[in-house]
This record gives sequence, C-alpha cells and structure tokens, in this order.
Amino acid sequence: MTGTYARSASFTITDARYVGAKVGADLRLLHNYYGKPSLDDIEEYVDEVALLLRDGYLDTVDYGFRDSGTNAWKLRLRYKATLGGQLTDGRPGSLPRAAEVSGHSFYSYLTYSQKFHALSSAEQTKVKEALPFPRQGAPAPSALSGTYTAGQGYARNVAGVTRDVYVAF
Repeated sequence: MTGTYARSASFTITDARYVGAKVGADLRLLHNYYGKPSLDDIEEYVDEVALLLRDGYLDTVDYGFRDSGTNAWKLRLRYKATLGGQLTDGRPGSLPRAAEVSGHSFYSYLTYSQKFHALSSAEQTKVKEALPFPRQGAPAPSALSGTYTAGQGYARNVAGVTRDVYVAF
C-alpha cells in the first residue's frame, strides 16, 4: 500500500502559554536564587513571551542581571524563538546558583522577528500595545567574557524556544 501523509499543525495561544510557562519557571528560579524578578513581573514576562511567540513576532528575549555602568551582563538567560526543526521540550531549571549578581539590577532585553519588522508601523504599534507592558528602546547589553551553556529548549506543537545561559567571569 502506498500513499502520502501530511500533518498540518498550528501553534495556538495554548501552545504558546505552555512554552511561556516554562520560561516563567526559570524566572521563578532566578527569583528564588537571587530575589529578582518580582513574581508580578514574571507573570507579565510570561504573557509577553506567549503573545509574541504565538504570532511569530519574537526573535530573542534575555533576562538576567547586568552592570548598568558598563551595560554588561553578569548573568543572562537568552531565549530564541524556534520553528520546526529539532525542537526539544526539556524541564526548566539547571540554572547557576552562585553567580555574582549582588549590586546589579535585573534587566530584560527583547528583539523582534523579521515577521514583526515586515509589519507596517501601525501594525507594529498595535502589537506592542497589546503586550502587558511597554518596552523602551535601548542598546543591547554586552556579553564578552564568560561561559555559555546551551542545549535547553521548551516546545510544543510546531514552535518553541531554545535557551542559553551566560555567566560573566
């Protein structure tokens, strides 16, 4: 018997919230280890990730602690939106517990996807206004000398995020 089989899948807000919840679990671990971000802020970050991921507008989002004087990360979790390919759905966690972040502020930095940049200015504004909080334009913090750990990912259906962790020397 011969034939073809095609699978069509769509990525829903439920799928996006599943992935966002795993990002939120990582952020709650940061809160437990380092006291930041606040639990209220975590919920807003989760909503932001879910909304942008659902519509294909997320490229990367970083969370962590930076030296505001040098604009350099001390500890950074980077999540990169991923479609198709070899998606993995791992367990949240495996974060550094002893990074030197005292005296450094919690910070988040987000970049939008090419799909977002292809929208008109009015459409981009509408997307941003639907998010749980406004973001201000700023230069990206640097991550020059430190260690990177990659390989973690969270996914459901046809999309997800990969995560890398950076810790400065």
